[in-house]
Amino acid sequence: MKNNSVTTSAPGKLLLMGDHAVVYGYPCIVSAVSERIAVTVTTIEEPFFELDALDVNIHGYKKSMSEMGVGVIPRDVIFAELAAKNFIKSFPFSGGISIKTHSQFSQSIGFGSSAATVVSTLAALVKLFHTSIFEKQIFLLAKQTVLDVQGVGSGFDVAAALYGGTLVFQNKGETIEPLTISAIPLIVGYTGIKADTATIVQSVAQKREKEKGKVDRIFEAIGKLVEEAKGKMLEGDWERVGRLMDFNQDYLRDLGVSSEKLESLISAAKNAGAWGAKLSGAGGGDCMIAVTSQDKRAAVTAAIDHAGGTVINVLPGEQGVRAET
Repeated sequence: MKNNSVTTSAPGKLLLMGDHAVVYGYPCIVSAVSERIAVTVTTIEEPFFELDALDVNIHGYKKSMSEMGVGVIPRDVIFAELAAKNFIKSFPFSGGISIKTHSQFSQSIGFGSSAATVVSTLAALVKLFHTSIFEKQIFLLAKQTVLDVQGVGSGFDVAAALYGGTLVFQNKGETIEPLTISAIPLIVGYTGIKADTATIVQSVAQKREKEKGKVDRIFEAIGKLVEEAKGKMLEGDWERVGRLMDFNQDYLRDLGVSSEKLESLISAAKNAGAWGAKLSGAGGGDCMIAVTSQDKRAAVTAAIDHAGGTVINVLPGEQGVRAET
């Protein structure tokens, strides 16, 4: 059998509005970012699954195809392995596959590297085996793979990796609406703290069990902010978007998902003249985002740095999964 190879890449993401409420079906606004994860899938004659992910020091990982998804699987392997397993369940083939991954950004930063890996792996397999499958089917397969690993999630990160651009995502993917936005005046600050998304999402679920009325009111309020932010983004009214981000952060603080370091970076950005700032994603660490005018950009960047954050230079609104030459 001739060995054939395909390389695809998918972008990371930033959640602009709607954090946590999106898990319960409320809308969020998510944007694909310029940093990408590339996956090369090669067919091999022997029935083995092989993986090399040198960015995270995984080299020479190998197991029988029949044992995929079984046993203790390293965290940095599991998303690609289960993506391949789920693909094979739907589209069986003989022989084996070898996978190599390469990331343009640190997977310690909460940019959705797991979803990007899953989407890129599935897209490469679809292309490699000339499978007739619609984007929506890839979305559902990728979303299920992430749920198989994490147990929780809405799929907005999968949608960003697959479709790219800036999206309104709602009802766990039943509604995915692209937003045509020319540019987003965004600054991203990394706390230096890696957060465990699944644990934080579970903590919010536990809070909701104890205080369902209060938490649901917060989610409803966040949903209304997202709806207004959608219109203001399309209008280019980023000053108002910043104010809405501030309101969103107030609610996330009430949910208990912010942190001292996030609050420090958010305050620094706003004191330096940002229109607004909030955490992005699950919270607890990872990244905050701020929107600011061009004349305040340098001051806001310096303030985040001075407060102990690291400004990450990423471009939002980037292309979704694609084949690489």
